[in-house]
Amino acid sequence: MNIGKSIGLELGQSTRFAFGEELAALGDVFPTLVVVDGDVGNSTRTEVFGKKYPERFFNAGIAESNMVSMAAGLALSGHISVASSFAAFLTCNAYDQIRMGVGFPHANVKLVGSHCGISIGEDGPSQMGIEDLALMSSIPQMVVLAPCDGVSTRALTRKMLEYVGPVYMRTGRPDVPVIYKDGAAALEIGTANRVREGKDATIIACGLMVAIALEAAAELAKRGVECRVLDMHTVKPIDRAAIVAAARETGAIVTAEEHLLDGGLGSAVARVVTEEAPCKMAFVGVRDTYAESGKPEELLAKYGLTTAEVVAAVERAKR
Repeated sequence: MNIGKSIGLELGQSTRFAFGEELAALGDVFPTLVVVDGDVGNSTRTEVFGKKYPERFFNAGIAESNMVSMAAGLALSGHISVASSFAAFLTCNAYDQIRMGVGFPHANVKLVGSHCGISIGEDGPSQMGIEDLALMSSIPQMVVLAPCDGVSTRALTRKMLEYVGPVYMRTGRPDVPVIYKDGAAALEIGTANRVREGKDATIIACGLMVAIALEAAAELAKRGVECRVLDMHTVKPIDRAAIVAAARETGAIVTAEEHLLDGGLGSAVARVVTEEAPCKMAFVGVRDTYAESGKPEELLAKYGLTTAEVVAAVERAKR
């Protein structure tokens, strides 16, 4: 993809590849770590861990509900348990098991949904996880992560394993621009990262939309509008302080996410804004529809997840 090239961002690895490599690298750091996959380890990249630690890797087959139950049982037996499959399969097929086996007992399970959003391209809508942030945010006390690049994915994978309790992290299929060249170790669960300064408006984004937000901010700067950009890598618990500061200091907020607008990042940000610091807002995301099969950039363009759309949203919010 060409995202980020206009502002000099280098293309890095996909978040799914970064997750798989970091998971394997941390196997000795976390000796109680076990991994369960839904027969897609070559895609989720958990197979890297499985090859290194075969005695700690379990293939549950194409049976996501059983996979989550296995992971919950392992966690309740004292393990740090990772369960991974495509986001659409994991969060939709196994929602009841996540609710009752992971959420209710507050089990130490780390759920990783790969192939999120519409940028998986030709695989089509049956495999596009566009509801996952909403579904996982609805589980009480579930931490929900959406890293934007390979570097932040590695940092958040470690943070996820250190955290005691249920966590969901989404990863993507395509290679994405590098946002964090250094300093990614400073990422903390629940704390947004300010990746661009600005006083006229704020763009709050997650996942690959962070790079698009930075492109939009660069374009807006040419028009005399300086935008703050926040990488809201933790959708839950959301960084309320960063949102309130953005509302009060910049006066307008746009959210950008590769997810349905219903129940996603924008909904979470709007709740904070409404409760604590009302300001004008606009939202960029998938609008109440399923996508289709196509090339990733064509799909992002068709469904409005583009630099131009973010620029237009900022201009609307500032009127």
